[in-house]
Amino acid sequence: MATLSEIPTLRTERLMLRAFRAGDLDGLAAMNADSGVRRFLYGGRQITREVCWAQITAALGEWALRGYGLFTIEADGRFAGRVGVLHPLECPEPELAYALDASFRGRGLAAEAVAAARDWAFEQFGFTRMASFIPPVNARSARVAERLGAVKEGTITLRGFVADWWGHRRPEAGVVV
Repeated sequence: MATLSEIPTLRTERLMLRAFRAGDLDGLAAMNADSGVRRFLYGGRQITREVCWAQITAALGEWALRGYGLFTIEADGRFAGRVGVLHPLECPEPELAYALDASFRGRGLAAEAVAAARDWAFEQFGFTRMASFIPPVNARSARVAERLGAVKEGTITLRGFVADWWGHRRPEAGVVV
């Protein structure tokens, strides 16, 4: 089982995926204040800095409890979003989750970050599949999932919201990604 000092840092051509730091609070709070993020992740609700802080501490706690969790996405030396594997109690399987700050969208960075986190999780934990739970109105996130080879498998109600259930399969499990 991982400890906080064992959270890896992953690097792609343009990104660094790393553990959350206290200094990420401002970036996370700004991203969560974006109307698009609020619409898709929080049903339009305003998210306070205190809730953002709780999200950071929960993300770090999942690493300690499960050995995986969310990474901060860093691009150009700045907070760009979050990506990683979550498995809250209400989720039927590990969730490949992601959100990108508006100023970093439209450049393929979400797909780059998600692919890195997905490939790392498949390799490290032997998952044969993971899910992404995406609100049906979030076409941008659905395109990222589809671009990476995920298949829409149905719908699910989680945390009071209806989401499309996208399945990401390990390449050895029969799906080429």
